[in-house]
Amino acid sequence: MSATRHRPADHPPVPEARIGVLLANLGTPSGTGYRPMRRYLSEFLSDPRVIDYSPWFWQPLLQLVILAKRPFTSGAAYRRIWNYERDESPLMTVTREQTEKLRARLRRHDPEILVEFAMRYGEPAIPDVLRRMVEAGCRRLLFVPLYPQYAAPTTASACDRLFEATRELKWVPAIRVVPPWYDDPGYIEVLARSIREHLAGLDFEPDLLIFSYHGEPKRFLHEGDPYHCHCAKTTRLVRERLGLPEERTLMCFQSRFGSEEWLQPYLDETLKELPARGIRRVAVVSPAFVADCLETLEELAIANRELFLEAGGEHYAYIPCLNAREDHMAFLEGLVLRELAGWLEPARAAEPSPAAAEATR
Repeated sequence: MSATRHRPADHPPVPEARIGVLLANLGTPSGTGYRPMRRYLSEFLSDPRVIDYSPWFWQPLLQLVILAKRPFTSGAAYRRIWNYERDESPLMTVTREQTEKLRARLRRHDPEILVEFAMRYGEPAIPDVLRRMVEAGCRRLLFVPLYPQYAAPTTASACDRLFEATRELKWVPAIRVVPPWYDDPGYIEVLARSIREHLAGLDFEPDLLIFSYHGEPKRFLHEGDPYHCHCAKTTRLVRERLGLPEERTLMCFQSRFGSEEWLQPYLDETLKELPARGIRRVAVVSPAFVADCLETLEELAIANRELFLEAGGEHYAYIPCLNAREDHMAFLEGLVLRELAGWLEPARAAEPSPAAAEATR
């Protein structure tokens, strides 16, 4: 029964209550030129979850030195992988496609469910999308940071932004946050299946399968961040699911920044050393990302390939992220339905779709 039936005639208009699902990814610049790149990098590198140095020290260095040069080099890297047809980054393209596919899947369970996406840095911004969802009637919100492994600079930062944004709302919805799924059997199966399929399509057999994760300062581990442990467990579970011996796989970390020690081994240094050890054929996968982006399409697929071949490597393959492949979307559907338990009507939420159930087998 509609709630509007019992409201007085002069009551302000209020939309019918709905459930919302908000996906959140890291972010993307709006263009590859200096100004959009500087704007994006300034927001990203000013986040204390990402760079936790004192702002009295960090901000002058960032604004006067780093951002005088970094937008040019980052812009050049983005231009190598930019989606020129849609004039946007691949991360934006893939995240939109994931959202559209998940929306179609979830509306089979609840036609009124609202599924949107936002970026932690850049547009569409989390506060703007949250406000629109609340205005559309979302009284219950499931927040989905798109990071399988928890890390303070990613998952926690996205949650920071969401809850900061609620301070601007008069009516704050009930909020749930999806926990990391680094060891979920469904995720491990889908990831292993993707790797297996891509390895089968290569014209060479890799000597080594490298799992590359985005790095973070090593001290974060000792300060309580579980990211390194989550990465290690994902790697072990996928290796076991693939039936590979431990010596045929290696976990590395990429994309370090600054001069302090980060999680090791470093991917770039490892790739330069492998040919001298007789390992000249490698395949690289990056389970920390659910969507291909600058760090995968440019850093892994292009720059690190060049490093390896220049060092004497013979064959190098990059295995794409799970992106919007159907078994990945089926897994995300099942994950979201599980976290919506008790909010959706019991008959709707009791069983995932056949495709979602298949993803966990």
